[in-house]
Amino acid sequence: MTTALAPNTAALSAVDRCDRCGAQAYLRVELQSGGELLFCAHHAREHGDKLKEIAANVVDETHKLAPTPPAVTD
Repeated sequence: MTTALAPNTAALSAVDRCDRCGAQAYLRVELQSGGELLFCAHHAREHGDKLKEIAANVVDETHKLAPTPPAVTD
């Protein structure tokens, strides 16, 4: 399984939605049998083990989810 962005695969955008819950997708799984599935980070983690078994290629853009900096208080 590959976790790098494939050269001919377009980056995920805000219009790409999780097939499980409809949230913004950060993971594209290209299946060995053909087709693809899109997942939010939560569902990608939840189903990660099974996805590794059936994936031909994985585009993982969860790095876009940077932690929120702490609020500055006076």
